[in-house]
Amino acid sequence: MIEVENLTKHYGPRRAINNLTFQIARGEVVGLLGPNGAGKSTTMDILSCILSASSGTARIRGYDTFEHSFEIRKIIGYLPETPPLYPDMSVRDYLMFAAQVRGMAGKQTGNAVERVIENCSLQDVGHRIIGRLSKGYQQRVGLAQAMVHDPDILILDEPTIGLDPIQIIEIRKLIQELAASHTIILSSHILPEVTQICQRVIIINEGEIAAVDSLAGLTASLRKSERLSLTIRNENSKVAEELNSIDQVLSVLPKEKNQFLIECKLNSNLQDEIARLALANQWGLVEIKPLSLTLEDVFLKLTVEEKDVQA
Repeated sequence: MIEVENLTKHYGPRRAINNLTFQIARGEVVGLLGPNGAGKSTTMDILSCILSASSGTARIRGYDTFEHSFEIRKIIGYLPETPPLYPDMSVRDYLMFAAQVRGMAGKQTGNAVERVIENCSLQDVGHRIIGRLSKGYQQRVGLAQAMVHDPDILILDEPTIGLDPIQIIEIRKLIQELAASHTIILSSHILPEVTQICQRVIIINEGEIAAVDSLAGLTASLRKSERLSLTIRNENSKVAEELNSIDQVLSVLPKEKNQFLIECKLNSNLQDEIARLALANQWGLVEIKPLSLTLEDVFLKLTVEEKDVQA
């Protein structure tokens, strides 16, 4: 569906992205992650035919983004970080305009507008002027314009920014529903959101790809140790010392009161041994559980920690 090969973009002497190569299959929901200035928006602008690349190629359903931009614009919907709104228009008039720009006419236009108004929960503000809406509602209008022509591919840059918690849940649910019939590229700084919605992630750091994989795949490749969380009932100053005496324990970090983070060697399976130690020392074992790497852990390892190592 989407094929990117050696994609590079320069802004004068500054290189925004360098030799990006990745593929996205039909029906996939992929998270595009990276620190501010990493090149995410530049990549999405090229895929959306807003920018041309300095070198390399990007093809969507076989169409080249430079040579066939009009064909591509018919099959994609793009929500940039700042929605492309006309603040003096009403919501319904703006969406009618967006549908007509996409080549719709007659009854088809009205049906499409009513569909996205309902999907994006805009029924109560359809008559209102966009510039007088809250940022959250404006964001939903921006998402509606990206969906109005029912494109095969949605490219969403921070789609839940500015929304309240209830609206965020609604938009996430909508994106998950759209994922059943659309290919979606989603950029977000809300990492739990990416974990909930996306099947794979592409992490860009300083204009280059740091990783392309599922969260499970990234976790498996980066995990060099195992972590356990231990919670006990009784205070004991020798807990860390006793835990460190176990051969396969690498470190013990006290956290909140009577809680400890235990770093262990891979495949050590120390839960039973730690439980016996807690019982023998009358710690009052409350809980011991393994901790997996989160997307935040993976993101920091691939961006911040690797950068520190290179420096």
